[in-house]
Amino acid sequence: MTAAAAPFDALAAHYDAEFTVTPLGQRLRHAVWRHLDAAFPEGARVLDLGCGTGEDAVHLAGRGVSVHALDASPVMADAALSKAAREGVASRIRVEVRPVEALDGLHSRPFDGAYSNFGALNCVADLGRVARSLGPLLRPGAPLVLVLMGRSVPWEWVWHLTHGEPRTAFRRFSRHGVPWRGLTVFYPTIRAVRRALAPGFTLRGIRAIGVLLPPTYARGWASRHPRLLETLDRTERRLERVWPLPQLADHVLFRFERNG
Repeated sequence: MTAAAAPFDALAAHYDAEFTVTPLGQRLRHAVWRHLDAAFPEGARVLDLGCGTGEDAVHLAGRGVSVHALDASPVMADAALSKAAREGVASRIRVEVRPVEALDGLHSRPFDGAYSNFGALNCVADLGRVARSLGPLLRPGAPLVLVLMGRSVPWEWVWHLTHGEPRTAFRRFSRHGVPWRGLTVFYPTIRAVRRALAPGFTLRGIRAIGVLLPPTYARGWASRHPRLLETLDRTERRLERVWPLPQLADHVLFRFERNG
């Protein structure tokens, strides 16, 4: 087990209950699924980088997409396998315990695309290295959808300042990352992500995921305000591409294309 696996092993048992099935978690997840569905048609064969409990993989497999899912955490990988079996899509999902930093050891014919959701790649110190390893695994023109935690989040500033936590409010600006459960979490800028993925990938678009909707740790507040949550979600979906909202979102969705 790698050092990166331990904190996610500990989270696996409660992750779905504390995020996936909550009203806020479902809205954020569905916002991402709109883009995954557009990128990966039925019959596509795709790579999931940091699959967690397998929610995205199961959704895509239910649409006829074949998913090779990777996660550094054996407990998360087991949860993904169990979920795939319960939902009847195990034949279209392969789950492998492998950190995304170890893509060089993955031997496969080229995939039709790849994705990583909800900040799995924020735990990677060198995105450029991952991009260089990922490139040969994808066919030319293949879509790559990445959802990373953003750097400048007004929701977070207000939330933590009103809770008397000024240091936490602005933690994402740290140049050296933020310690978390024995790991370091990085918050790269949009420009830094684009630079790290070049020259193998071209950025085709960015979207805000959680700019009007609150961050995931505000799920309790969100559950108490269902009508407001619905209004925020509906408005965010209309405005998700409008600048500068992607720069101010809790998560930023990047749509890249593999260069030929």
